Amino acid sequence: MRSIQARLSLGLVAVLVIVGLVTAQVTLWLFEQGLQRYLESGLRGETENLLIALHKGPAGLQLNQDRLLPAYDRPLSGRYFKIDSPEQTFRSRSLWDADLPSPAKPGLHDELVTGPDQQWLLVLRADYRRLGQPVAIIVAQDYSPIRQSFSHMRQLGLGIGALALLVILLLQRYTVKRALRPLERARRQIAQLRDGQRRELDPGGALELEPLIEQINHLLAHTEDSLKRARHAVGNLGHALKTPLAVLLHLADSGRLAAPDARQLVTKQLEIIEQRLGRELNRARLAGDALPGARFDCDQELPGLMQTLAMIHGQHLDLEVHAQPTLVLPRDREDVLELLGNLLDNACKWADACVRLTIRAEAGRFCILVEDDGPGIEPEGASTCWKEGSAWMKQCRAMAWGWVSCATSSKPGVGR
Repeated sequence: MRSIQARLSLGLVAVLVIVGLVTAQVTLWLFEQGLQRYLESGLRGETENLLIALHKGPAGLQLNQDRLLPAYDRPLSGRYFKIDSPEQTFRSRSLWDADLPSPAKPGLHDELVTGPDQQWLLVLRADYRRLGQPVAIIVAQDYSPIRQSFSHMRQLGLGIGALALLVILLLQRYTVKRALRPLERARRQIAQLRDGQRRELDPGGALELEPLIEQINHLLAHTEDSLKRARHAVGNLGHALKTPLAVLLHLADSGRLAAPDARQLVTKQLEIIEQRLGRELNRARLAGDALPGARFDCDQELPGLMQTLAMIHGQHLDLEVHAQPTLVLPRDREDVLELLGNLLDNACKWADACVRLTIRAEAGRFCILVEDDGPGIEPEGASTCWKEGSAWMKQCRAMAWGWVSCATSSKPGVGR
């Protein structure tokens, strides 16, 4: 699997190469266009000088050689002209035996033209009237040295661009490696979690990783708490079954199973085992196949919970649910299912015909109310029952995260 750093480096290289090449080509093209416009203004000035050099002679138009640039007299100098008039044509000596092509329309020729000695010429045509006659003046300049300079600049630019790309990649690698340091630390800590060297991830990394680290730590705490509760439940079940099993083993070893009192004792111990196993199985069925989560959707979870309770305790109970539509508790789904399952299971055991569950949001917290129509307890026994159930209520409050109110009530007594 390719690393994030490799993906970023490859993407940056591709973007820089494409953007660099396009930018370099566009920059050279714009620079060349600007240079050609500058050379065009110079060539147009030369056509005006050549126009002034034309004067009327005995045989018609004549060209005053004294007004010409010395470059026009030196063969293959790179500066050329040709003047076309109805009477005659004037050519610069620098053309030697070659001819200068005439553009079809006035202005700078769109493309370079091949000239004497395989030179690339920049050609300009200007039309004038001199002494009542139309005159077409074509001037040209050797563009080959400029093209060579551009080629040299392109190679130099590619070299500088490659060096700049290398420097940018080194800086980018350092920057990305430094930016991904929190991820690397999280990876090492996860490996330590796997090896059993730590119990949670350290917060305080990058801001973008804080929610992920928080959720992982929450999941680890939830898993550890679930394991503790599972061990505690198995331990309670083992202690509850230890005494009845010991009694049964003793009776089996003593040979008294045929006696009437022994059969009654065996039956009683088996009923205790059956009740304890049934209680633990009901709690497991109420918990269901809940998975760790950060939300409890009442509309989705409560109907299934009520159906399970109806299957366990019979269809004679009227199970009512009063919850606000689309109400979601922002807490762990498994914990809420276990909390409601314990409360409702207790209410269903003692109810005559009706059990009501009410969940509502009020003043920034949630209230959970469980009611049943069972016999309740006498007022004088309420204090004793409250003392005996205080530890269980503390556990409920801890499971309810301090801000969810839990209550069980029956008519006419309170609590059980």
